[in-house]
Amino acid sequence: MIKGYARVSSLSQNLERQIVALREAGCEIIYQDKASGKDLNRPEYQKMKEELQPGDCIVFASLDRLSRNYKDTSNEWKSITQDKCCDIKVLDMPILDTKSNEAGLTGKVITNIVIELLAYCANIERDKIKERQTAGIKLAKTRGVKFGRTVSLSKEQFLYHYDSLQKGNISVTKLCEQLGISRKTFYNLRDKYIKN
Repeated sequence: MIKGYARVSSLSQNLERQIVALREAGCEIIYQDKASGKDLNRPEYQKMKEELQPGDCIVFASLDRLSRNYKDTSNEWKSITQDKCCDIKVLDMPILDTKSNEAGLTGKVITNIVIELLAYCANIERDKIKERQTAGIKLAKTRGVKFGRTVSLSKEQFLYHYDSLQKGNISVTKLCEQLGISRKTFYNLRDKYIKN
């Protein structure tokens, strides 16, 4: 049976382009996930793997729909083709079609080498993106850009309310309710603003 797998990284992205391509490739069943490719804990992907039968062919529109991680891509490729005895076809890379390799073992070896190389390149690109992101954040911080949550109360506001607490006019629980903050936030602010 020919089965397809489509994935986008976020809920706002559209799977339609991949689904059309997979249908045109003859997929009888198409599994769809809207989840990051960083790990394999995706519900439809796991369901697809459980339902695989020897001789099935899994079609991906692109190799990065399988995973964005070198190790995972390589391991999953081997798991599907060797352990599950299934074929894989990647639409945008015809060389990555284990079913059409008429050269037999040589074709499978070449496909495995190509998959290792492509997965490695995808991993390198992901690492470069992380490096650029880290450098961008560092540069933004030097320019004074603030990251994280905004402070819920200024020091003056906190000290005003803390004074009522110290005088016994209000409990921590009631104060937190009035201020709309959690007890953890209260204690974090106390530790931040009040020197012991």
